Amino acid sequence: MYIRKTTRRQLDSPTKNRIVGFWKATGNAAAAARSENVRTRTAQRIIERWQKTGSTSNKPRPGRPSKLTDRDKREIVRAVRKNRRAPLTDITNQISADVSVSTVQRVLAAQGYHRRVARKVPWLTKNHRKLRFIWGKVYRKMRMRDWWNVIYSDETYIWVGDRAGRIFVTRRRDERLLDECLVPTFKQSNLRVMVWGCIVGGRKGPLVVMEYPGGKGGGMNTERYREQVLEGALLDFYNQLKVRKRCIRFQQDGASCHRSKATMNWLTGHRIPTLFHPPNSPDLTPIEPVWLELKRILRNRGHTPTSIDELKSAVREAWDQIPVEFINKHIKRMPDRVKAILKARGGHTQF
Repeated sequence: MYIRKTTRRQLDSPTKNRIVGFWKATGNAAAAARSENVRTRTAQRIIERWQKTGSTSNKPRPGRPSKLTDRDKREIVRAVRKNRRAPLTDITNQISADVSVSTVQRVLAAQGYHRRVARKVPWLTKNHRKLRFIWGKVYRKMRMRDWWNVIYSDETYIWVGDRAGRIFVTRRRDERLLDECLVPTFKQSNLRVMVWGCIVGGRKGPLVVMEYPGGKGGGMNTERYREQVLEGALLDFYNQLKVRKRCIRFQQDGASCHRSKATMNWLTGHRIPTLFHPPNSPDLTPIEPVWLELKRILRNRGHTPTSIDELKSAVREAWDQIPVEFINKHIKRMPDRVKAILKARGGHTQF
């Protein structure tokens, strides 16, 4: 019997179950389709089949029966979940069934498992998670207009030719934030161009290209932070906002030069209130996607900078190109960040 081949993507059962679950919670098939990036009609068919049969499993296909039993398939999934980073060739050699790598790949795909690039995230200790959860509880009732009036600040390193290595893991789509599916990143000490910037609702703040010697003892410290950022760019920007009688607060991360006694005394002396920010939490500030956009603009430039001065100039030009609408979009998602951190109980979020 001739079976007509199709190029359409077959959805796995976990994806179908999420579509049905979303529809049961909201009653909106179109929204369920958007949540899984499928067509509305596809989601409607899945829901209709579930209503008729009570199942989302795919119908058995004609042809030769599978060589693997249900027990063999469960063994494959267990082996993958035990070692997410193991190549499929290793998984194939570990299981008892004598099958090919492509067969193992098909079994995993039917269960929603695919090889993906592991997402890199900051390392979170038990105390980090606790502080992040506290942050969520403290600010869960904060109003949108209050988030709008926060100066979000941060530093970032920018260098030419950065190409981080990739680590693949085997996971389902909804397991993206599991600890075993993530790759922690740690602070590095390579000499690079450092910039400081800030944003606030409706406005893009100044960008400062930091000047410091580098090397041992020549990195960023409290004195350089005060001289190059606080006493110049920040104070001027803060005073401009205060002229409009806005209740402004200042947010910075937990770098040592930020939380030093001298820095906190300076902020107190200039009557600049601060907003608590937990350590290793770039996902809880809207300036992080702004840095990503800045680096994207730099990567897409037709000419690669060949000197430090050229790189500094390119960074300033890229900062000027970021639209205020882009900044506003991410500030408006601060309540979503609070909900996400509470749901994760201080763990990693999708931001």
